[in-house]
Amino acid sequence: MRKRTAHRWQLTLIMMVGVFVAVGSFWLVQVVNQSGHEAEVDKFREEPDYIIDRFSVVRMNKNGQPAYIISGDKLTHQPVGDVSVIDKPYVHSLATDQPPMNIHAQTAYVDQGNTRVRLHDNVDVVRPATKQAQELRLKTSTLTVYPDEERMETDAAVEMHSGDTVATGTGMQANNATRQITLGGRGTITMPPRAAH
Repeated sequence: MRKRTAHRWQLTLIMMVGVFVAVGSFWLVQVVNQSGHEAEVDKFREEPDYIIDRFSVVRMNKNGQPAYIISGDKLTHQPVGDVSVIDKPYVHSLATDQPPMNIHAQTAYVDQGNTRVRLHDNVDVVRPATKQAQELRLKTSTLTVYPDEERMETDAAVEMHSGDTVATGTGMQANNATRQITLGGRGTITMPPRAAH
């Protein structure tokens, strides 16, 4: 009788160990599969969700009027962070009450709900001449533009040409609506000689 009881306890113990091993193995397989699935999802999350070649977008203002156009060779949208990357961007303002402004660069990043454009490499800003003002041209390596607010800024070195006058500085803030430009850092201004009377 004792042998049978001992034998049953051994059998029960072996079966319980087997059940724990089976449950543990099943749990381990689930954990591995889930982490593999999450890694697969993360891998695709880094991929762009759409790419548009040779695109052009017109942004409207609050009054329903065209405010500016953003175009470029290619737009790649990254779902992580909701950022659009533009190759060879071109920004053209369409404000009716201010002179238009044209901006070229090598790369742009559009984020914050399409309200901020960060331009990089060979940034070239041109405001054509008008009856009231000479052409204004600004060159820098990086520039952040807030098109809805008609303002832009940079911490990088800036070279600005207004007619024959050249101004340089490090850092700049500009407001196209008020037509004010502030250069930062230690800069220089080179003006042409006055014409002889």
